[in-house]
Amino acid sequence: MATVTGTTAGPTPTAPARPSRPGGRLRASALGIVAWLAGLVFVAPLLWMVLTSFHSEADAATNPPSVTAPLTLDGYREFFGLTGGASPWPAMINSMTASVVSTLLTLLLAVPSAYALSIRPVKKWTDVLFFFLSTKMLPLVAGLLPIYLFAKNTGLLDNIWALVILYTAMNLPIAVWMMQSFLAEVPVAIIEAAQIDGAKLPTVLGRVVAPIALPGIAATALICFIFSWNELLFARVLTGVVAETAPVFLTGFITSQGLFLAKVCAASLVISLPVLAAGFAAQDKLVQGLSLGAVK
Repeated sequence: MATVTGTTAGPTPTAPARPSRPGGRLRASALGIVAWLAGLVFVAPLLWMVLTSFHSEADAATNPPSVTAPLTLDGYREFFGLTGGASPWPAMINSMTASVVSTLLTLLLAVPSAYALSIRPVKKWTDVLFFFLSTKMLPLVAGLLPIYLFAKNTGLLDNIWALVILYTAMNLPIAVWMMQSFLAEVPVAIIEAAQIDGAKLPTVLGRVVAPIALPGIAATALICFIFSWNELLFARVLTGVVAETAPVFLTGFITSQGLFLAKVCAASLVISLPVLAAGFAAQDKLVQGLSLGAVK
């Protein structure tokens, strides 16, 4: 019996791994250290504010600052009115109402406008976007007197709805600018397929465009919310007692006499918590939204 012998396939040779260059590792380590140092520089003021808020007024006012001073909750007690001062909850509720409602109104107006400028572009849409952005170049102080007179003549002074309308108008240009970039990434073929199936414009916006552009909508909403929550100038001029917002309430702790640094730090930390919580909760959508608008 003849035996047929064949060649057996050996293991497939693999290319030798490239040795890592010491210079590349050193460069990566140096960049990492620089990134950590930059992060510490940005976080250090916040950490110092947190530490100061737990000090007494005498320890907070020492120069140089006393890092190892005993901790206390007196600043938070005074902020929440536990020692006889005013309660911050009405001001916090006013800020939340003005910020949330104005953000929702801004999105309801910005999404259709951005749809017309991106998916169904109008003529000279770049000029329209530039006009929207140019409205943000006007100094706020320049429009303070006309807006005050308008609010006074219409009975909207110390009215939270005046701030809602004002914040909506202030945030609408930047919201349209951002949403135009986000909606430009939505595939037109999907919209045309929905229109062929008989979907009207509200259905297209609500069930087709909105789910695809949800990260961009979340990023725009977060930025509008932060701008509205932090606004101080118009809230200081247009409100008094009924519609006082949290930033205006914060300025009440700054006096010409006496110590107030610990109270201001405690109040600043508490007032910043809603913005920090919103940013932490929407950080994934924020990164996706900003990347969606930036990467073409």
